[in-house]
Amino acid sequence: MKLMLDLVRRHKQAGAGPAVGIPSVCSAHPVVIATALRECAEQGRPALIEATSNQVNQDGGYTGMTPLDFRRYVQKLAENEGLSPELLLLGGDHLGPNAWRRLPADAAMAKAEIMVTQYVAAGFRKIHLDCSMSCADDPVPLAEAVIAARAVRLCHAAEQAWQQAPERGDPPVYVIGTEVPVPGGAHEDLGELAVTSPEAAASTLELHRVAFQRAGLEAAWERVIAMVVQPGVEFDHHKVIDYRPEKARSLSAFIEGQSGLVFEAHSTDYQTPERLAQLARDHFAILKVGPGVTFALRETLWALAAVEREWVGEGEGLVDTVLGVMRAEPEHWRGYYQDPARLDVDLAYSLSDRIRYYWAHPAVRQACQTMLSRLDASPPPLTLLSQYLPRQYEAVRDGRLATRTDALLRDGTAQALRPYLHACSA
Repeated sequence: MKLMLDLVRRHKQAGAGPAVGIPSVCSAHPVVIATALRECAEQGRPALIEATSNQVNQDGGYTGMTPLDFRRYVQKLAENEGLSPELLLLGGDHLGPNAWRRLPADAAMAKAEIMVTQYVAAGFRKIHLDCSMSCADDPVPLAEAVIAARAVRLCHAAEQAWQQAPERGDPPVYVIGTEVPVPGGAHEDLGELAVTSPEAAASTLELHRVAFQRAGLEAAWERVIAMVVQPGVEFDHHKVIDYRPEKARSLSAFIEGQSGLVFEAHSTDYQTPERLAQLARDHFAILKVGPGVTFALRETLWALAAVEREWVGEGEGLVDTVLGVMRAEPEHWRGYYQDPARLDVDLAYSLSDRIRYYWAHPAVRQACQTMLSRLDASPPPLTLLSQYLPRQYEAVRDGRLATRTDALLRDGTAQALRPYLHACSA
């Protein structure tokens, strides 16, 4: 993946001014992906789209897609949005035993090896090796040496898959790191977070370097471009822990001395534009976002549902349909929302945005399409856009945005993506 290697090289060489970096969009929603691809296409910059091990795997994940399915899905969207094929980068996030952690470690790792092999064979070239979670027969927490050994095992599978691919293309690049935030945000109320110390980062790096060397993976080690650490950012259901650069100063100084290596920042969702830009300047050159974008999508759909209620006012609304499906099928949120007193608010508004698991549900998909079709058939007056979608109202008045629901929905979603693009110089 020459684009990523070049990006890291330019980041390490950059002086004052906007930081060289790239947003990483972790989502399977077609509007989110299409919006990211369109924004990148308009700026002529690369788009990094990542699938997580829970979303996409050999068993289908919660999207029902295998890695090859997801690649074809994103490629079609990229073609529709006018993004040049050479600017599309595909990554695999949290690739490890997470989806099968309730199994014994040997069984879970065997499943993870198959998954990583399929990701690389399908053309994914940015691979996050994440074996930080304990499996059914593991101690808690897992020793870093075990995490490194398991990462090497998966790297070996990835390298073999690349070498055996009919069209090899660029070799994979890798992301390592043991201080990995919980995918999708924290489950509990958070206080202040401890930033990874330079000593802990150095220990993680050395453990992995030695493990790669002992396994004969020196060539792959040269393609380790980033490590995941904790810069002190996170979000829970209703609160955001903001980045404080003074607390990460020594951590940032550490990575400056590591040739060819940057940080990858997870859970940056909901950080302010200024803090995102500071993260990029502090060598968090890969900024991952996921729930924050689907949260913006949900906000826009909720606003359109309010417009529909005021303007059309017939049938069961989208909001009632979505929340009804969530209550009837709670498997995607039951382990996350624990307080019965605020369950209604958590289901609809939590920053962890468990709603994102339900957009593909047939009843939800139909309700969404019905609402959008009604509003397109009977466009609402600007006064209702002003009331419920004020940012889009201003863009419509300026002639920058059409009043079609697809344009309104994409612009609402893009509000969460544009600060990332602004924070990073391509």
